[in-house]
Amino acid sequence: MNSGGCLGVSSMKPCSNILILGKKSSIFGSSLLERGHSCEYNLSKSQLKLYYSSIKANCSHNRKILGFRRVIDSNRRVFGGSGSNWGQSKVFLADRVKKNGSFRSVIANVASNIRNNSNSVGSRLPENSFENIYIQGGFNVKPLIIERIEESQDLFGKDEEKGKVDEVKVNDGTFGDTNRFSEAEVSEPALGIHVSEVEKEAWELLRGAIVNYCGSPVGTVAATDPADKQPLNYDQVFIRDFVPSALAFLLNGEGEIVKNFLLHTLQLQSWEKTVDCYSPGQGLMPASFKVRNVPLDGRDGEFEDLLDPDFGESAIGRVAPVDSGLWWIILLRSYGKITGDYSLQERVDVQTGIRLILNLCLTDGFDMFPTLLVTDGSCMIDRRMGIHGHPLEIQALFYSALRCSREMLTVNDTTKNLVVAINNRLSALSFHVREYYWVDLKKINEIHRYKTEEYSSEAVNKFNIYPEQIPGWLVDWIPDSGGYLCGNLQPAHMDFRFFTLGNLWSVISSLSTDKQSEGILNLIEEKWDDLVAEMPLKICYPALEHDEWRIITGGDPKNTPWSYHNGGSWPTLTWQFTLACIKMGRPELARKAVAVAEQRLPGDSWPEYYDTKQGRFTGKQARLQQTWTIAGYLTSKMLLRNPEMASMLFWNEDYEVLEKCVCGLKTGRRNCYRLAARSQ
Repeated sequence: MNSGGCLGVSSMKPCSNILILGKKSSIFGSSLLERGHSCEYNLSKSQLKLYYSSIKANCSHNRKILGFRRVIDSNRRVFGGSGSNWGQSKVFLADRVKKNGSFRSVIANVASNIRNNSNSVGSRLPENSFENIYIQGGFNVKPLIIERIEESQDLFGKDEEKGKVDEVKVNDGTFGDTNRFSEAEVSEPALGIHVSEVEKEAWELLRGAIVNYCGSPVGTVAATDPADKQPLNYDQVFIRDFVPSALAFLLNGEGEIVKNFLLHTLQLQSWEKTVDCYSPGQGLMPASFKVRNVPLDGRDGEFEDLLDPDFGESAIGRVAPVDSGLWWIILLRSYGKITGDYSLQERVDVQTGIRLILNLCLTDGFDMFPTLLVTDGSCMIDRRMGIHGHPLEIQALFYSALRCSREMLTVNDTTKNLVVAINNRLSALSFHVREYYWVDLKKINEIHRYKTEEYSSEAVNKFNIYPEQIPGWLVDWIPDSGGYLCGNLQPAHMDFRFFTLGNLWSVISSLSTDKQSEGILNLIEEKWDDLVAEMPLKICYPALEHDEWRIITGGDPKNTPWSYHNGGSWPTLTWQFTLACIKMGRPELARKAVAVAEQRLPGDSWPEYYDTKQGRFTGKQARLQQTWTIAGYLTSKMLLRNPEMASMLFWNEDYEVLEKCVCGLKTGRRNCYRLAARSQ
């Protein structure tokens, strides 16, 4: 290059930016030493320290905010081919832009461009590779910074800027133009399909919820209620809430915001997480994050964008978000399937992030069951609702994340044991849920005749469930045909409530057998007036009432009967219902539910949830313009319009898991559900 290069690198600690200056720095393929500069490399505690003996030089930079697009020639080795030792360093581009007469510095904490030059993971990685560095020592630190210098300067020469930077795309260009989220953007989908006025309004609101971080979209806030004077954490980007937004953008051919989100949240995974001097496992993903604009110390009128994550230390009840990492893995797979860009999941840092989440989930403990043991409030139902133990929602997401990970993990000497553990857990988990969680008329009659206090490995009533636990409402409610997976199961306790998300995701992931999946949809159709009524869909059925409500919820004023998580109606569940219906060849059920929602949502300003047994009233504390309500509706419409896209988001029965059954059933005992499913 003929123009100067200027790059700021930090060792992941605040206020430690060090500049490398030079017209032919090694990052652009030429050694700094050629220009009389000295550069010392030293790795200590997995952090890279860079020293510069300065001489005055003119720096120039690109005027555009580049986010984390690759602007370096991919054929060149970054930093003179130092390879994976530079993986822990995070290189960022930022800018000072003039606003209201003052300069505003924007700092982008994003994934390393260096790692973009070595995406795949293989056994060729040396001992001191980024993968090992990242695991061993890169967690109690903050992301690195690269600063843009002056607006009049240019990082590249003019010819090179025109020839390369403007051509940067998320992938090879076959996935549409994903780099445009300006205020002037039209609210209609980019696919050129005629849409209704309701959909146009929904797209406009969805785009209005986009959060930008250093000039690049990184997610959508939970709600944009204009009348909300105390947004609490509804002005943050939640991992679980963003999933339907991400799918809406992906189905519309817009992938940049999803890629940004996945990489930024991955960076947050490595941040220090402490509650009362105790730190949870390294693989924990945040529940949410907020983009904060804070003034720079000692630099009057200049500000920086910072990501402020919440790992549960600020949440109500201080509960860790168990489902966040599971949703992140599921969304990562969806991004690759829909865009065709699999290079993201092949990156070393992304592979490491997957492994950290799985290591946290697969850690040995005292539990006797393959299901995940969690506390109350650790998923979508994030308040006390009596779901502590082994809730179905977590098990279904866990099963999905395991299947996603098995698809995405690069198998080598480092991961082969993890892959074996995944296969074994899938086998045990599928059998456990199919065999013991399933509830239909036949199973209820079986429980009604259970003997208790059986002390034997041959016991029929393995969990010592007392027949008196069968609730009175269930006897008359369960249809002759159809059934569902119960909400929770542990010793001497079976939660017979119907939890919609767990059942729908069991259908989507094939955690349930095909026959059970058909039964779940049959039950929803049969009990339409209870589960859908005037607004789809009940988060759980029935609601806790009277003494049961006071004892189980502690008298929670937000979870009163038939409100919020206690039997409230949540329209965001429509997209998962749509996906399940398309998988099982029942799209007419989904269309019926979407039509019900479409009649009311725009007029009610897209609320978060609805109250009353029939879902007639807007939730008493529901935020309006709730983003995942909007995104759930849009995703449902696009899936119904293009059902072939749904096949990228669900799983069929995995017969390899069936063949590797490790349930241990002997000949002559009850049949294995996996073998029965295979024979259907």
